[in-house]
Amino acid sequence: MKKLILFLILATAITAEAQYVVNYKKVADAYFQSKDYYAASTFYKKALKITADSSQVVLPYGKDKKLGSEEKVIEDYEGSLYNLAEASRMYRDFTEAEKYYEVASTFSNPKYYKSLFYYAESLRANKKFPQAIAAFEKFITNNKTDGLVKTANLEVLSCKFAMKEMRFPRLVQIKKVPSEINGLGSNYAPIKQGSSFYFTSSRPVAVSGKPDVVKVVKGESPISTKANPFMNNLYSSSSNFQDDKVNVKKIDFNLQNDMEFAAVSFNPEGNVAYFTAWKGQEKYSIYSASKTDDKWSIPQSVGLQVNSKDFNAAQPFVTSDGKFLIFSSDRMGGYGKYDLWYAAIRSDGTIGQAVNLGPEINSEADEKAPYYNTITKKLIFSTDGRIGFGGMDFYESEGDLINWTTPKNMGYPFNSSKDDVYFTPINADASKGYISSDRESACCLEIFEVKREYISVSGIITDCKTKKPLDGVLVKMNDQENDYIFTTNNTGKYDFKMDSRRPVKLNMTKENYFALNKSYAYEEIAKADTLMYADYCINAFKINVPIVLDNIYYEFNSAELTESSKKVLDALALILDDNPEMEIELGAHTDDVGTDVYNQELSERRAKSCVDYLVSKNISQNRLASKGYGESMPIAPNKLKRGKDNPEGRAKNRRTEFKVTKK
Repeated sequence: MKKLILFLILATAITAEAQYVVNYKKVADAYFQSKDYYAASTFYKKALKITADSSQVVLPYGKDKKLGSEEKVIEDYEGSLYNLAEASRMYRDFTEAEKYYEVASTFSNPKYYKSLFYYAESLRANKKFPQAIAAFEKFITNNKTDGLVKTANLEVLSCKFAMKEMRFPRLVQIKKVPSEINGLGSNYAPIKQGSSFYFTSSRPVAVSGKPDVVKVVKGESPISTKANPFMNNLYSSSSNFQDDKVNVKKIDFNLQNDMEFAAVSFNPEGNVAYFTAWKGQEKYSIYSASKTDDKWSIPQSVGLQVNSKDFNAAQPFVTSDGKFLIFSSDRMGGYGKYDLWYAAIRSDGTIGQAVNLGPEINSEADEKAPYYNTITKKLIFSTDGRIGFGGMDFYESEGDLINWTTPKNMGYPFNSSKDDVYFTPINADASKGYISSDRESACCLEIFEVKREYISVSGIITDCKTKKPLDGVLVKMNDQENDYIFTTNNTGKYDFKMDSRRPVKLNMTKENYFALNKSYAYEEIAKADTLMYADYCINAFKINVPIVLDNIYYEFNSAELTESSKKVLDALALILDDNPEMEIELGAHTDDVGTDVYNQELSERRAKSCVDYLVSKNISQNRLASKGYGESMPIAPNKLKRGKDNPEGRAKNRRTEFKVTKK
């Protein structure tokens, strides 16, 4: 079918007469070269005669007035379609990119071999994870030595991770902020300072035009390429989005008209602002400005400890105590592309030497947009260098700027299959805040309000015999991803917070007590609102001290277990499951009816019968021992005074016990 479409394309291009006034391909190429990808895609579609109702068949662009060779037509057609796919990807419209990369991936010209990789990437961004995995694996097979193979392997793992994670969404509410904030262009890096809400936007502003890239030709329409009207600037509004009208105003930092700036952060007092600034193709640098009354000073570079003409420094974050500046930079000495670094802010406002946050945080790819909570010691940042949902994902790590825990993906829907960056909180524990994401946009970042919620799993642990609360019980909770640990005090209370509806297991242990495991199935958790409460008791034991198994019965004069006895042994099997290192001895006793030899042999058979049953319940034979004691160890008289029979005493003596021989 695709060969037939290509044949029709070529036939149309070769036989058509020159009838185009505007050379749309030349216009599109000009926009593409100047990195105005939205305009480029618009004109490539005109050149290829793609309309809203022609998504399945790509027709050729309007060719030059002089008909070229068949090879030239193919070359121009393939180049235009590939650039259309590239332009769509560059301005993050993956729905469009997917369509055009799918066609481009069939081209035989090896210079378009990356089409398959980017087709797979577009599928992933569009949440088509199984199809994306197949496309990535095909790319890996076809290009085993290419540098993109490592990235493709990471993408495959990320797709599998995403499918698993999306089964159990995190308890996160996400709401887009008002349209006055999310205007044209990208809107990102939100931050609340006092009663004001600050953010960066590339919404259009009036700028002077640049000379035409393509000259006016007689008989053709003029081709104008004005300077990109989308300029990054800082804006502010009231932080109360419940108002009927949200007024947005641009902040004047007295920068040169052709400079852009983004991603502002403030010192604790709110009178010093740090932000990223750049001009044209120059490197990103970090500037600061001071506010007196309502006026900002002329911004100044924070200095050579952070900035250089040889590398980029961007996305500053000032810690809440005002002592450190954390930022993203591709400077020498890092572990990948953009790394996260920190530097001390001295008392006079100057910046100290930049220090890398280290390999636990930084990867071979990009780490960006840091936020660090000095109270909880948690760092939230974005990276595309780890297994995640694809694109930039939020990760969380705990540390002190020097030592860090392994970063953990913050899950779905905090993260999406597109880019998620710039988290900033609005409360002390960072359970509420804002993020930037292009998850609902065809091209650009937008700002969302997020609220992290939790289910509390709690209760009281007591001694089963005394009924008193137990302190020092180590309680572990596992949600199939993480282990959480809690130690009870004299109230016996345990308390966990979980941020998803994953099935969980609780493990309760204390010295000289049997460990206890309890599980909550997904169905139980799904019904819970914000609280799951359950009290538990655990049993004490001592090494080599027997514990009677009540209600263990056998058929008369036999070692065969009754059905009710099996239920008691089922409970013992659960204890052994919960204590996998423990070894026990099963002992059986009789009364004195019958000969000593007979009772000894009967008790041995009964003890072995218990062991055999436990083995049938998948308890290892190596953990079990059986021993018959016959009538040798009574715990009550078999007869009363004067030789009268004692039925109650005999019943107590006909018992089965177990004792722990190894913890």
